[in-house]
Amino acid sequence: MEITNLSRNIWEIKKQDDMNVPGRIYASNEILNKMKQDKTLNQLINVAKLPGIYNYSIVLPDGHQGYGFPIGGVAAFDYEEGIVSPGGIGFDINCGVRLIKTNLKLEDVKGKIKDLVNEIFKNVPSGLGSKGKIRLSKDNLRDVLSEGSKWAIDNGYGVKDDILNTEEKGNMKPNDPDKVSDLAYKRGLPQLGSLGAGNHFVEVEYVKEIYDEKYAKKFGLFKNQVCIMIHTGSRGLGHQVATDYLKEMLSKFSSEDQLPDKQLVYAYMNSETANDYLKAMACAANYAWTNRQLINHWVRESFIKIFGKDVNLSLLYDVTHNIAKIEKYKINGENKKVIVHRKGATRSFPNQPVLIPGHMGTGSYVLVGSEKSLELSFGSTAHGAGRLLSRKEATRRYTLSEIRNMLLSKGIYLKSASKKGVVEEAPGAYKDLDEVVKVSHEVGIAKKVARLNPIGVIKG
Repeated sequence: MEITNLSRNIWEIKKQDDMNVPGRIYASNEILNKMKQDKTLNQLINVAKLPGIYNYSIVLPDGHQGYGFPIGGVAAFDYEEGIVSPGGIGFDINCGVRLIKTNLKLEDVKGKIKDLVNEIFKNVPSGLGSKGKIRLSKDNLRDVLSEGSKWAIDNGYGVKDDILNTEEKGNMKPNDPDKVSDLAYKRGLPQLGSLGAGNHFVEVEYVKEIYDEKYAKKFGLFKNQVCIMIHTGSRGLGHQVATDYLKEMLSKFSSEDQLPDKQLVYAYMNSETANDYLKAMACAANYAWTNRQLINHWVRESFIKIFGKDVNLSLLYDVTHNIAKIEKYKINGENKKVIVHRKGATRSFPNQPVLIPGHMGTGSYVLVGSEKSLELSFGSTAHGAGRLLSRKEATRRYTLSEIRNMLLSKGIYLKSASKKGVVEEAPGAYKDLDEVVKVSHEVGIAKKVARLNPIGVIKG
């Protein structure tokens, strides 16, 4: 395929054959070469073939091969004549990140980091198939799917300000719990309030660098401030919602030949299937926000137990990076209503906090969204470092003792529910986070505010 360099860190695959729009790539030379090693760019081209797509099929600097859409992929489709594709949202609907600020400094925590991490680990269920601490009836879970974070606050799991600093205020609408299958309910009932496995984590971090004093002050960040990042999603419930609707959409295609890839199966926005899926997707998103809110509450309790009642924890922001959202953009001089698919992509609206978690032992970034992102990427930027190695390859190359010793050499205390969960997420399995963020910053789709380094890691 021919890839044209438009300007620094901006590349394009021209519209050709049955592509409806060009492919747009935001990457450095190094990152682009890594994308060429898997199917990322082929998937980018396939997305460009879908009906009703506007402007570009986009891959962000953390882009890598995913299910149908590349992870780190963005595409916007016409609200009335376009489509919705579950592969463009992902199986972990509303996998996302929240960052909690404290009034503690690094020196306040260093001597107690083991006690703190152990307490959080005890309070927050983690690991493959982990179950939450609360027991719900199906009617309770219906309320969660309908109300989202509000349900958690109303039931004593947090404070009202937490909702104010959550995307969609933790409650996506329209939703309809009746559009969620019995099997999804069954999977979701025991798991609410659990971290899960994979790349999900709770990290105790501190502000290592400030790049933008104005926005750092606005966001309430200061040098050496201790923060907590929570990364998890909708667990088995979200996975089942995606599975159910992928199966339904595939059953309604007369032939897989109509699709560039059957993993890109879709429903037209004006169809009953699309309407049902979007309402079920919103329910799964609300489950995920409630899940992170519950974990937020138990992290707050853990800090109070170790540091006393004078410790203050407040939510900076919670943002999703696997979602479809109805938004408006100026396209070809006209204001258009579109459905933006963000698959491993973070919303990056002007003045909004943007949270980009790194891989284990690396750190994380706080950025701020920009006007330029509205023009270049439908208000989106990267969601993390992006994988280089498969989980299987990571387990072949690394051992638990190597990873644990590497973290300890950096002053990072690790607590994990499983050996496999740590080895699969070895730092060497991921791209260079600093390079990914540098591209976002230089292109202008998000601007650097602060870098955070970990001192304690809880993994599934």
